[in-house]
Amino acid sequence: MNAQPNVDPGTAHPGDDVVRWLTDDTRDERFIDNIFAELCLRLQQAGIPVKRASLNILIHHPQWLGARMTWADGMREAEIARVDYDVRERSEYIGSPVNEIHDGAAEVRENLERDPSLGRKHAIYDEMRAKGLTDYVAWPLYHTLGKRHVVTFATDRRGGFADTHIAGLLKLLPVLALVSEIRVKNRLARTLLETYVGPHAGEMILAGATRRGSGTTVRAAIMICDLRDFTRISDNWPRDDVIDLLNGYFDAMSEPIARHGGEILKFIGDGLLAIFPLSQPSACANLLRAVREARQAMIALNEKNGQTGREPLNYGIGVHVGDVMYGNIGSRTRLDFTVIGPAVNMASRLESLTKQLGRKVLLSRAFADLVQSDFALERVGEYPVRGFSEPIELFAYDG
Repeated sequence: MNAQPNVDPGTAHPGDDVVRWLTDDTRDERFIDNIFAELCLRLQQAGIPVKRASLNILIHHPQWLGARMTWADGMREAEIARVDYDVRERSEYIGSPVNEIHDGAAEVRENLERDPSLGRKHAIYDEMRAKGLTDYVAWPLYHTLGKRHVVTFATDRRGGFADTHIAGLLKLLPVLALVSEIRVKNRLARTLLETYVGPHAGEMILAGATRRGSGTTVRAAIMICDLRDFTRISDNWPRDDVIDLLNGYFDAMSEPIARHGGEILKFIGDGLLAIFPLSQPSACANLLRAVREARQAMIALNEKNGQTGREPLNYGIGVHVGDVMYGNIGSRTRLDFTVIGPAVNMASRLESLTKQLGRKVLLSRAFADLVQSDFALERVGEYPVRGFSEPIELFAYDG
């Protein structure tokens, strides 16, 4: 069982009031970086001469390994820096105190006043000496199931931290571990939902929209995109290349959608479904702006892929507007937060028609009527659409 360094609980230490605050008065604060900055200010007020501190958290975000929160004397808020997955291969990490803690050290303490040639060798120590700091300590912060994070403190007090200062800091570590774990797991839950169902749906689920059949009717612009000839490509290319191709394609399509206020509800094989709720006044125009930027991103991606001998990726996009049911659908034990309704079906049929008509983007008349004054659209004609009794007037958008 992992344990923090021993501290006599019956002995009064500087910072006991900080421990009580951390235990009793932080329950309404959602973000750990705010708590950490306030913690450092309160430590100073309690007589513990902290001048610099950091909290290094492993979060396993899809894009980042973790986050580093840094506070320094005079700051009201902590600075947050994202930590990439490849950080462990960099000089900033190798041999650092965080590296030592992750490798199993129970404490890293460095006297910054002594001759640098006698101490540990790493750029972080040189940086702290240059700022006039005299003492530095790093400890593991244990969360459940053996997860180790790292907290550090430094001072500019002559002679470094006194023993009573160190004892006061050690006493708050178990409480800081509990407080930080709650916030980290809340953030992880939010991150996972944003990653797998989108930010808006994630917020609704966290707010309690989890019952099967629950949902609302939303008027939205619907966009469905699908790759062309992907089955043939996936049969002829190695698996890792296929995954790389797909990820590049989804990046090119998804980032403009998110940037312009759309929400991707799902990836379906090599396709995606996104909506732009009309509660946003410029939703339809934003959808076409996203399509235009995605087209440019796909041109750049195909040029890049062509340099490595990969053939260009082609795609089709169908766009419609209408009322959709937005909510929980599925079995008793496995739900999907998505949209359904005739408007979604129409967007899907238009995407299929792009193959037949040789156009990359097809828009319904209902959607085109909302954006024609701002975008150059080409009328393609009226075509029968499977599942709908009357022919549908179609428009193309070449961006």
